Amino acid sequence: MNKEKQTKHKEAKPLAEAVEKMKCDDVKCHLHGSLKARGRIFEGTVIKKFHKRVVIEFGRMIYVRKYERYAKAKTKIHAHLPSCMENQIHVGDLIKVQECRPLSKIIHFVVINKIKDKSEK
Repeated sequence: MNKEKQTKHKEAKPLAEAVEKMKCDDVKCHLHGSLKARGRIFEGTVIKKFHKRVVIEFGRMIYVRKYERYAKAKTKIHAHLPSCMENQIHVGDLIKVQECRPLSKIIHFVVINKIKDKSEK
């Protein structure tokens, strides 16, 4: 288990180092701009990718009190995709997003980093 954590950490580092070396002119970038990421952190799979925005989806369990059982539910979150990360993130990737101030009507999160490629399982 310890080796797994080390390999995952080593894989995530080159992406973070490459992004930090790049300079983007995006004001809403949490690394190069003035945006402060704070609050809740979620991990999810990218299901749609737009210009400067991604939609992630993740599953969770909800307790239904009436039936005293759990039900599966999916949550979709729209997140800002900084221009410095636009080339590294694709549909199907597992990414981490963090809460920030509201950037638009539906965007309240920013992409922090990529955890896993869609090809890795």
